[in-house]
Amino acid sequence: MIHATNWHHMLLVAAGATLLTATSVLATTVTVWCWDPNFNGATMKEAGARYTAAHPDVTFNIVDFAKGDLEQKLQAQLTSGATDGLPDIVLIEDYGAQKYLQSFPNAFEPLNGKVDYSKFAKYKVELATVGDKTYSLPFDSGVTGLFYRSDILAQAGYKDADLQDITWDQFLDISKAVKDKTGHPMLGVDLNDAGMLRIMLQSAGSWYFTADGKVSIKDNPVFKAALTQYAKILQTPAIYKSVSGWTDYTGAFTSGQTSAVVTGVWMNGTIKAANMSGKWGVAPLPKLAGVDGATHASNLGGSSWYVLASAPGKAAAVDFLASEWGKDVDFYQKILVGQGALATYLPARDGAAYKASDDYYGGQPVWQNFTTWLAQIPGVNYGIYTNEADAAVAAQLPAIAAGGSIDDAIAAIDKQVQAQIQ
Repeated sequence: MIHATNWHHMLLVAAGATLLTATSVLATTVTVWCWDPNFNGATMKEAGARYTAAHPDVTFNIVDFAKGDLEQKLQAQLTSGATDGLPDIVLIEDYGAQKYLQSFPNAFEPLNGKVDYSKFAKYKVELATVGDKTYSLPFDSGVTGLFYRSDILAQAGYKDADLQDITWDQFLDISKAVKDKTGHPMLGVDLNDAGMLRIMLQSAGSWYFTADGKVSIKDNPVFKAALTQYAKILQTPAIYKSVSGWTDYTGAFTSGQTSAVVTGVWMNGTIKAANMSGKWGVAPLPKLAGVDGATHASNLGGSSWYVLASAPGKAAAVDFLASEWGKDVDFYQKILVGQGALATYLPARDGAAYKASDDYYGGQPVWQNFTTWLAQIPGVNYGIYTNEADAAVAAQLPAIAAGGSIDDAIAAIDKQVQAQIQ
């Protein structure tokens, strides 16, 4: 005979075993692939910890790669057609998004109806959209600004008000005056990098390709205007220092050899690492004069999160992105302060961190300014051959800098791009 107390104990054990079994069945590990453990990885760990606190059955396995290694592994895995070994969530740089989405049309999970895309910057939503489906949870912005050494420009008689609502020609005039009066060239220029041209193109709502993927170089008036404008800079060597590679490029402005840099907001960390508080400012991007649709807002870089359609933890991954990355304003304050991650989630700008002034930049409301510009960035479709077009542009920059013909350069760029995408 079983004693009543022992029978009660057996029931509890059985119930506990059932509960353990149910819990282990419900438990989900969401695997995330990303790069840069101090930026993307750190922000994802913060988001994951917040989600797990509310959903103890979901944990996160965040795998950090070198960016190139991640892209190579993802490409090889998707090309093979085998889904084993793929993550639940993967980080993809915005310039490569359309290539993945169009090359592997069934590989990624559309998030329409799960994510309120009206709350994100329009340009970020468009670049992850194919037809009527949008696939990303938009993450960080590469919204651009004109970072400048306020102390050096002050020596030349310029203040922040002088950098508001200016054209690239006005910027060129200011650059000449700064060099004449202080001896400091304004910019560092790497002739192997087409980033400045990309910034100019998107600021006027144009790109190397049309929205339907056709090459838009030879007969694109915005492309000609942007390249002509960049040529004016390249053909005025007194205002810039020639640099080669990332270390040389960043070293020029962090050491004070040059007095400004036009780049994405993510450069903030590098600029602040120079420990020159109060000696920096940020102004809006100069705009292309005489170009319809030209603005003071553009983008350089940035990335977003994507869910694999085959992911075993897909339901949890989608809910996690939609509820944490798609709604939590406090989370975005935390990663702005902790990692310098400027979100493309527009409601985040109402948080305290975004409204704060920054003594490093002379008390400017830097983050509020950047989010204002963020909302103004024209949307473009980066297409699937941006890297190839970049290479074609870079091949012509030395000749342009030496005074070569803009029309000849455009013809050569167009020919190279057409050949590479066949």
